[in-house]
Amino acid sequence: MIVGVPKEIKDHESRVAVIPAGAQALVSRGHTVLVERGAGSGSGLPDEAYAKAGAEILPDAAAVYARADLVCKVKEPLPREYPLLKPGQVLFTYLHLAPAPDLTRALLDRRVVGIAYETMETADGRKPLLEPMSEVAGKMAVHVGAYYLAKPLGGRGVLIGGVPGVPPATVVILGGGTVGYNAARVAAGMGAWVYLLEVNPVRLRHLAEILPANVTTLMSNRMSLEECLRRADILIGAVLTPGAKAPRLVTRDMLRLMKPGTVIVDVSVDQGGCVETTRPTTHSDPVYEVNGIVHYCVANMPGAYARTATFALTNATLPYLQQVAADGWRRAAQENPEVALGLNVVHGTVTHPAVAEALGLEYTPWEKAPATP
Repeated sequence: MIVGVPKEIKDHESRVAVIPAGAQALVSRGHTVLVERGAGSGSGLPDEAYAKAGAEILPDAAAVYARADLVCKVKEPLPREYPLLKPGQVLFTYLHLAPAPDLTRALLDRRVVGIAYETMETADGRKPLLEPMSEVAGKMAVHVGAYYLAKPLGGRGVLIGGVPGVPPATVVILGGGTVGYNAARVAAGMGAWVYLLEVNPVRLRHLAEILPANVTTLMSNRMSLEECLRRADILIGAVLTPGAKAPRLVTRDMLRLMKPGTVIVDVSVDQGGCVETTRPTTHSDPVYEVNGIVHYCVANMPGAYARTATFALTNATLPYLQQVAADGWRRAAQENPEVALGLNVVHGTVTHPAVAEALGLEYTPWEKAPATP
């Protein structure tokens, strides 16, 4: 199969979907790997390393898309990439379609096969391709929140760890998954008072056992949420419903409960955000203010730490990429339920129920999707 790796064009997105070692592994199995010039430069991976691994270096994205059977990316295609997609082409990347009707329509119109990293799931409920970036984003969220707490940046002027005789910042985390767990660890390690809200009692019990003593776990409900909002200096949104829009836990009216200069870091922005006032921002223009509350809602947070994130992501994606490249998407889905759960669109049909429900579109099981584009 011909595997294409274009350069990411989202604002300050420096990750790359395949590293030279991955290219070498694919080439050694008889595949052709096409890499756009400069695709790995943001992660410190020069074209020469890809060429040495056996990949072909092409001058631009158009050349990659024109030849590739399977396009492997990090982030969803942007509008200028839509025309490059070909019917029947396999797109393997983060898609986050639930809050993106225009992108979904473009993929349906182009009749591609879209395999989304974020909806792939193991039998025990793990999200193997979402977890590495959730770890990065969770750890990063606390640093971002601490940074924007500075008074010159619009924050309350509270040092996250405090000093002797002065209390630390209070960090409230909504969601006890991978993002929430990692955020709680970092915040606790920096000396903050941490409240972590979660709806699953089994998960809460586990988190209470493994997190430091300065993390208080709470059952998430309206009363506990409102009380935490009154205390928060930093609020981290870490709620995930696979494939679907994130639930709106914090309404616009609830912002009045929060102290001026509180910082919201909504990591769930990729799925629409769990705060009503969330809207996607970029690394170039990351924050905005609503009712005196600072919002940081960058939709590709891990791109800021591109080298770490690239290696973490490609460690997880390569086995699946190799399977799809070797067997084709249909056989891979038949043999691996994790790949099947990643199928979001196939030849003009929506093949993930949560995506279809979120966008009000008809759901078609992937097995019943058109065999050809």
